[in-house]
Amino acid sequence: MDGSVVGGAARSVDRSGGVPPTGDTIQIGIAVDIPEPWGAQLTRRRVEAGDPLAVPAHVTLLGPTEIRTANLPAVEQHLAAVAAAHLPFTLHLRGTGTFRPVTQVVFVAVAAGISECELLAAAIAAAPGLHRELRFPYHPHVTVAQDVAPEALDKVYEDLADFSAMFEVDAFTLFSHSGQARWQPRRDFCLGD
Repeated sequence: MDGSVVGGAARSVDRSGGVPPTGDTIQIGIAVDIPEPWGAQLTRRRVEAGDPLAVPAHVTLLGPTEIRTANLPAVEQHLAAVAAAHLPFTLHLRGTGTFRPVTQVVFVAVAAGISECELLAAAIAAAPGLHRELRFPYHPHVTVAQDVAPEALDKVYEDLADFSAMFEVDAFTLFSHSGQARWQPRRDFCLGD
């Protein structure tokens, strides 16, 4: 596929409640949500580790990126085209990994679906206005502890070493953050539509 949207628009689900963003800029992020029952389990483990950033479990496709609010419709159009050009895929999460000593992060590893996540992330980042400097190369994973005591990192690493989940990814989600509230889902983009 050429990345264009056949028939005018890819199927997406607006989760913003019709609330338009306010201000000149907005923070966005794009991720694959981890479905239940695994999402709640991984989020709970992150909270139990004492992680102050215990957001719901996800695989990041585009980390926090500030854009002009006026550019949001063009970004959403680009995301619809990206979603239409990529087919659903199976994601297998298995075992734990860590980025220590470089960063204090423990994660659940992506065992299958790595290349699909990499292709989605690259296509999303190719949108005009979405360029951001990366500190590290893209590595799909699910963070389960970050910037907590070493003992807490070790415990999560050990407790989830046998973790395994396999599920179909048929969409990704655009999140936004106004700076006043937590990250909020704005729109789901269905793959292959």
